[in-house]
Amino acid sequence: MTAMYDMANFEKLAPLGAVAPAAMAAFQALDQAALAEGAMPTKYRELMAIAVALTTQCPYCLEVHRKAAGTTGDEAAEASFVAVALLAGAALTHASHLIGG
Repeated sequence: MTAMYDMANFEKLAPLGAVAPAAMAAFQALDQAALAEGAMPTKYRELMAIAVALTTQCPYCLEVHRKAAGTTGDEAAEASFVAVALLAGAALTHASHLIGG
């Protein structure tokens, strides 16, 4: 049995897509469009993807977007702290629901 988060699991995407080819094609088109060069450079989009992957805690996304971004360690660290700040902010604002008044 392979580990839950083993990059070899990517090989299972083709059979998964074969079961639902239209959905897989739509996902791939969305992914490509969302990360394509536009008003924002692709590198910035990839850095955003890293920050989001940290918040969703997806090791696959972290690996894929880390490679695609071609970032320096400093850029990855800064993107990481954006994710940290957003998660902390979300916890703080949700804590306001616990306070009576």
